[in-house]
Amino acid sequence: MSVRNAILGLLAQKSRHGYELYTAFEAVVGGDTNWALKPAQVYSTLNRLEEAGLVRQQPNGDAEKNVYGITKAGLAALHDWFARGVPQEHQRDEFFVKLMVALASGEADPGRLLQTQRAALYQELHAATALRDRYDPRREMAQILLLDKAIMHLEADLRWLDITESRLEDVKGQPLREPELRRRGRPKKKTD
Repeated sequence: MSVRNAILGLLAQKSRHGYELYTAFEAVVGGDTNWALKPAQVYSTLNRLEEAGLVRQQPNGDAEKNVYGITKAGLAALHDWFARGVPQEHQRDEFFVKLMVALASGEADPGRLLQTQRAALYQELHAATALRDRYDPRREMAQILLLDKAIMHLEADLRWLDITESRLEDVKGQPLREPELRRRGRPKKKTD
């Protein structure tokens, strides 16, 4: 999720100052356990949004607090965000890189890495399930839905580990891709 777009959406709800945006963001995502956001990030994002003409400061009678409102351009950017899907970064996975480097270097046991990762995922799954079960479905369904998504991703990761473990010997038997060597520098001048 883009913090930039979340701020635009919260300002579409009503004008706010920076710290109000920070607390509103935390309320929407269910606290910093789900998405840690620093107040400084809110203020730097507000500055960039203002420079882009998507928000503007509004007079509020309080010299200590800058209150921001969304502009027409900001609403258009927000609606554009709502109209598009959100790409997932499933192919940028640190554990996959760790496993491939272990296979390439021979410096770690891939089977042990899989076991360690499985144990870590089960701990995360247990923690997420316990947290989800503490929420009241009559008042906190949004947080339950977010944790349900996290739980399902963890379950999918666990299934992937099982598949990977069953195919590990096949992967070990295949040559790893070699990088393409590219010439560096300027091309040589042609002489006639």
